[in-house]
Amino acid sequence: MIGTTEIIVIAIAALVLFGATALPKFARSLGQAKKEFQKGLKEGAATEPEDEPQKVEPKPASGKGRPSKQGRKS
Repeated sequence: MIGTTEIIVIAIAALVLFGATALPKFARSLGQAKKEFQKGLKEGAATEPEDEPQKVEPKPASGKGRPSKQGRKS
């Protein structure tokens, strides 16, 4: 598990690499992405019962299609 010291070191490294102005923008976009993802999960869960597969009944064999063994040439 990551401890407090590791989190502080990672935060300082991110601040040095990306700068003080880029981090709030990154955090904001990450928060918006999280909200959109959760919204999509809720919408998907709400429509799931409606998407039941329809039963397809097989067609009866009509005898047409492949020729029988008697009609084939060997």
